[in-house]
Amino acid sequence: MKIAIAQLNPTIGDLQGNSQQILEAATQAATQGIDLMLTPELSLCGYPPRDLLLRPSFIQAMSAQLQQLAQELPPAVAVLVGTVETHTLAHTTGGKSLYNSIALLFKGKIQHYFHKRLLPTYDVFDENRYFEPSYVSNYFNLGEFGIPANPEVSPPIRIGVTICEDLWNDEEFWGKRQYPTNPIANLVEEGADIIINLSASPYSMGKQKLREAMLNHIAVRYHKPIIYANQVGGNDDLIFDGYSIAFNGVGERVALAAGFQADLVAVELDENSRDLRPLSFNSGAIASEPVTPSPAKPLSQAEEIWSALVLGVRDYTRKCGFSKVVIGLSGGIDSSLVAAIASEAIGPSNVLGVLMSSPHTSQQSVIDAQELAENLGIKTYSLPIENLMAGYDKTLEDLFADSPRDVTEENLQARIRGNLLMAISNKFGYLLISTGNKSEMAVGYCTLYGDMNGGLAAISDVPKTQVYAICQWLNSREPGKIIIPESVLSKPPSAELKPGQIDQDSLPPYDILDDILDRLIHNHESIPQIVAAGYEPALVQRVVKLLNGAEFKRRQAPPGLKVTDRAFGTGWRMPIAAKVPQVPLSAE
Repeated sequence: MKIAIAQLNPTIGDLQGNSQQILEAATQAATQGIDLMLTPELSLCGYPPRDLLLRPSFIQAMSAQLQQLAQELPPAVAVLVGTVETHTLAHTTGGKSLYNSIALLFKGKIQHYFHKRLLPTYDVFDENRYFEPSYVSNYFNLGEFGIPANPEVSPPIRIGVTICEDLWNDEEFWGKRQYPTNPIANLVEEGADIIINLSASPYSMGKQKLREAMLNHIAVRYHKPIIYANQVGGNDDLIFDGYSIAFNGVGERVALAAGFQADLVAVELDENSRDLRPLSFNSGAIASEPVTPSPAKPLSQAEEIWSALVLGVRDYTRKCGFSKVVIGLSGGIDSSLVAAIASEAIGPSNVLGVLMSSPHTSQQSVIDAQELAENLGIKTYSLPIENLMAGYDKTLEDLFADSPRDVTEENLQARIRGNLLMAISNKFGYLLISTGNKSEMAVGYCTLYGDMNGGLAAISDVPKTQVYAICQWLNSREPGKIIIPESVLSKPPSAELKPGQIDQDSLPPYDILDDILDRLIHNHESIPQIVAAGYEPALVQRVVKLLNGAEFKRRQAPPGLKVTDRAFGTGWRMPIAAKVPQVPLSAE
């Protein structure tokens, strides 16, 4: 039996477009003699559909589209499609009205539904809001629903079906259970010969290594082959990296799809050994996006994040209906990296860099911005803001007469620039991409309604130290080809909002700040724990105060692409109007 994994890039809500992707993959699979094709979790509507699931008309349209897809698919290929199914007893027994489901489509019909058992409610996941969990193991036998089976194989091959989170509860691998039930163990007890999993697993740094380790552990523990089909693409703040994979019953990898692009790969199930083996499959990528590095070659952390951000910017831009973007170019490292990402994602001819110099802007910054634009091949336009600054000063002169100049005037510069960029966005229909990094977003070193303006925050989950690492990698990617000017990498970072200003006038050195922030945000360490690591108590307390005080800014920021396991996005749910207690420094 030949099994294909269709690693697809759906657009949320685009039922017809997503259905067409599934149909095209199945048509291609049919030419290769595939018997069963897997698609990702909720592949028909895209993941995560969020509150679209609260609209009855959307659920009805999905059901109708699924019926139509079943009729259009090649009759020789059975296809597992991620969808939703109505919980028909919800009105009498209670519970949510929908299941997160997989539909088995074959020979023009919906043959069967399988429902997700474990519903995640942590980080970016909120599935209990919409779905009812299933309490029944999901499987089917070859020979059922008209699917061909070898009559000499007895008992028939049993295929266990799971959906994403159903995999993530192995107490031996994690050291504990998150849920009372382990669906994989249940399927093994039910006699499953092979486990398949349809997933929509978002990207974060290093997550693929974790997935592979977990899948390998499950295969070895139960001596069962396992096939994992993941979604790919960017949907709002989430990026899905793909890397669909299959292991045989002794934990050997037998197939791996590409990372950060759509793909179609296949394996063969030997019914006699009840195990998987590699299958030569002439597919090629099924997406139109440029090919990223081969999955056979492990990516460095910088290259991995770069690939994720390029995919995230590309998909956010095109799925929101934009074809061009605008970026404020300051000559600093953050805007340089964002411009490089955008150029790679949608092409340099579709990127406009705007230089907005003030009396405090150094000539070197102007040179650096122009050199970057030339290296990337993007268009630029200069809009000096000195006269606009004077106009604001004149307008506010009487009101501010008894107040000394302070950060207010500095922030006005950022807000002038933000207004100019938004005017360009409005006039020409360009997507404005903001350029703030995670370190700045964490401590509020950014101006609300100024440099925070935009429709997408491309690097808001990338700490400043990682920004430097990615830029250094980018310059080494092609020998002899420098993208980020060396001066950008070597000069002290500065907002240039007053004479001689550098970031370290207001913040600790970024290597120190980023480590403290990592301990606070990712490791949830207390002040005493961070002090015990060697940091000054006053410094730690200051960073904590800045982090807590900037929550109101982050709540109003544009969506930011998630590349870590703790981003300032849909998974970050901190209160604004709150008094956060701190552990006394004398505590153990």
